[in-house]
Amino acid sequence: MADHQEASVTLPSDPASVSAARRYVSNVLADWGLPGDTDTADTLRLIVSELATNAVQHTLGLSPTFTVDLELERDEQLRIGVTDSHPRYPKRLPAAVQQDNGRGMVIIRCLTAECGGKLSVSPTPEGGKTVWISLPWFARVNGHNATPHRPC
Repeated sequence: MADHQEASVTLPSDPASVSAARRYVSNVLADWGLPGDTDTADTLRLIVSELATNAVQHTLGLSPTFTVDLELERDEQLRIGVTDSHPRYPKRLPAAVQQDNGRGMVIIRCLTAECGGKLSVSPTPEGGKTVWISLPWFARVNGHNATPHRPC
């Protein structure tokens, strides 16, 4: 496999785009060797769903699109980022017992940490931001499991 692989898709900031983002990431990861029927693939789909949902719901209509970027470095590290053009960084919202939202970043951070990864946010030159997750690559390489720091 190549030392560096990238894939990217830009979608409208619409609730229907969340499932499109999830499918896109799932297909790219399968092309890169991660079977779709694994716990890791399920976890990554959930993370992407949460990131895309945040990009749609919390940009207050100020970001007409969002972009999902995937990067795989030397079959060792996977990075997935979701970029929107809204300048406000994500923050943990107070979540009352009756509240149905406000927990997305907590979910993303916990799932990423369980997989041995980390979450970060970086500004874009245009004034928006990218929320990144970075974690060890778990796909089978030449019939052998890659060695993640922790199973995901």
